[in-house]
Amino acid sequence: MPAGALAALLVLAGMLAVGIGLGLLAMSGAQMGIGRRLGAAREVPVGDLVDAGELPSRPVRVAGRVRCADPLHTADGERLVAFHRDVEIRLPRAGWRSIERLRETRSFELWDHNGSLSVDPARAREPLIVIPHVWLGSPDELEEPHRSAVERLGARAGNPREARSTTRQVSVTDRLLVVALAARGEDGRVLLRPPSGGYLISALAADDAMRLLGGPRRGLLGLAVAMVVLGALLVSVGLLAGILALLG
Repeated sequence: MPAGALAALLVLAGMLAVGIGLGLLAMSGAQMGIGRRLGAAREVPVGDLVDAGELPSRPVRVAGRVRCADPLHTADGERLVAFHRDVEIRLPRAGWRSIERLRETRSFELWDHNGSLSVDPARAREPLIVIPHVWLGSPDELEEPHRSAVERLGARAGNPREARSTTRQVSVTDRLLVVALAARGEDGRVLLRPPSGGYLISALAADDAMRLLGGPRRGLLGLAVAMVVLGALLVSVGLLAGILALLG
């Protein structure tokens, strides 16, 4: 086989491998972008940031506890600073469609014994990095106002097959990690600003959060990464072989 044809074959094989890897990555449910942002940020206690002489230029992972004077109160007595609920139904041809996207938040202080910083969870990037509460059942089990939405969508796209509700919440008892930019206000005090895309808020320790962000199919994630790496290697070798063939 001519060297040029072999080089082209290697490049095509590499591109195919990368495509397969990206498809497997999507199937795994992994949230790689959020995982990279969380993992790349250096962890800093609240007090250390408040007392810092020079502030970091990159987003940091600020660790502290929640303090809120006016939390949300649930029917079962929980006190929250963030409550996210998504209700969806699965239609025969359109797949999962949202019928409710509820977002309720309260501003709070992230604190430790050496200081505190204000956070507005309404400016958080989604999803919240918490263990989600997921209900899966029949659309007939939904109540108003969801039942009316099911009937409207069903009339246009066919009878829905399944329904699910996913709830994520942050409690006043949680210890949090918040990926944020540290800045100084006009009075010189340290404050937190959301980085591009919003705060990352995790109620899990960093290792547990990374496992959650890896998705429910971790085996597929490993295979996806391997395919992307293999594909990139094949493309590189193919391009190098092509250049050598042209020079030779």
